[in-house]
Amino acid sequence: MYMQNEENIVNRIYYVRGIKVMLDSDLAELFEIETKSFNQAVKRNLIRFPEDFMFELTEDEWKNLRSQIVTSSSIHGGRRYLPKVFTEQGVAMLSGILNSPKAIETNIRIVRIFTKLRELLYLHKDVLLKLEQLEKQVTNNTEDISQIFIVIKQLINHPTPPREPIGFKVSG
Repeated sequence: MYMQNEENIVNRIYYVRGIKVMLDSDLAELFEIETKSFNQAVKRNLIRFPEDFMFELTEDEWKNLRSQIVTSSSIHGGRRYLPKVFTEQGVAMLSGILNSPKAIETNIRIVRIFTKLRELLYLHKDVLLKLEQLEKQVTNNTEDISQIFIVIKQLINHPTPPREPIGFKVSG
C-alpha cells in the first residue's frame, strides 16, 4: 500500500483566516479519488461539516492562496466553483464518510501531522510571545526589523520537516 510522504502532506496545509486548512482537491488527490467524487460525498453529508470544520474560500482568498501554491495551476486551476477547505476537525470528520482502506490510512496520517504541527506551535509559543514583546519595543529601523520578525514567525509557524541525512548509506 502506498504511504504518503509526510512532507508531501505538510506542504498541502495552508493558513486561511488564521487557521490551518487543506484544499478539497489536495485531499481528494491524497485519498486517490476525483475531486468531484470527494465533494459529492461531502455534500451528501453536509450536516457533519459545520463552518469550523469546512468552508468555501472567497474569491480573494482563493486568488491569494493560488499565488502561494508552488505547484502548477493545472492541478488546482480550471475550477468552476470556489474550493472548499477543511480544518483539522473537518479532516477527522472525513473518516466517517470515506471508508476505503486508502482513505482511512491517509486520514490517520493527516490527523497525526495536524497534531504534530499543533504541538510544535505550542512548544514555540513562548518564543512567539517574546518576539511580539520585542517587536513592540523597537522604534528605530522598524521596517527592516519588522521584516525580520515576519520571517522568524513564518519559520516558527511553518517548521520544515526533518530531512534525510546527506551522504552515503553503508549497507550492513
